[in-house]
Amino acid sequence: MTDRDKAVFNTFRQPPNLRSGLADTLMAQIESGDLKPGQRLPTEQAIMAATGVSRTIVREALATLRAKGLITTHQGLGAFVSNDPNPRSFSIIPNDLQSIDEVLRVLELRMGVEYEAAGLAALRRTPEDIDRMQDRLDALDKALEKGGYGAQEDYAFHRSILVATQNSYYSRLFDTFGDIMVPRQWARLDKMTSFERKRHAARMRREHHAIFAAIRDGNEAAARRAIRSHLSKSAARFEELRDATHLS
Repeated sequence: MTDRDKAVFNTFRQPPNLRSGLADTLMAQIESGDLKPGQRLPTEQAIMAATGVSRTIVREALATLRAKGLITTHQGLGAFVSNDPNPRSFSIIPNDLQSIDEVLRVLELRMGVEYEAAGLAALRRTPEDIDRMQDRLDALDKALEKGGYGAQEDYAFHRSILVATQNSYYSRLFDTFGDIMVPRQWARLDKMTSFERKRHAARMRREHHAIFAAIRDGNEAAARRAIRSHLSKSAARFEELRDATHLS
């Protein structure tokens, strides 16, 4: 590792989530040109020595970069910055959502996308769209009634809103999220009492039904308000969980 590499890595501070912190540091080096296309990355041992993180964390961070197409690996030679490290497609992979702060960033992005999509859906939805949304909503209700997470059903319902915009780019963008947009490990349903789980399910059903009703009725303003309220409340719940975790 060169002195310049060490200087950049020495700016690394161990955040609550080491994997994402190291991946962000490496991505920043690639994006800034400190690590150039075709350049070989420092060895795992060198990165460990410079950052103080474990080999497991280093390998998981490299896996994140590889999944994003930023680096390539060659057997026996190590990892290299891709010749064209600028990603041509956007994706969110499970390793991106290993902290509540990352989940909050995704919710912030979703709020911008879905706020507009909900309004368009209210203006453009067809009878087929309404039937599809109703089916997805029923499936979500059943999952919540059974005490499940409903992650896949939640994703399917929100995606049906984007389909109702009649603009395929919305649903194609949403497909980059998949049902990992709110990872199960952060739902913490297993930590809730029976009463808390029922209250959580009732709140989720109430918020989703409000979104559906506004779109079904063609009320553009109400649809935007409902989706914004839902995602804002979700973000607030995750902020409370993050703060409680920091205090514990």
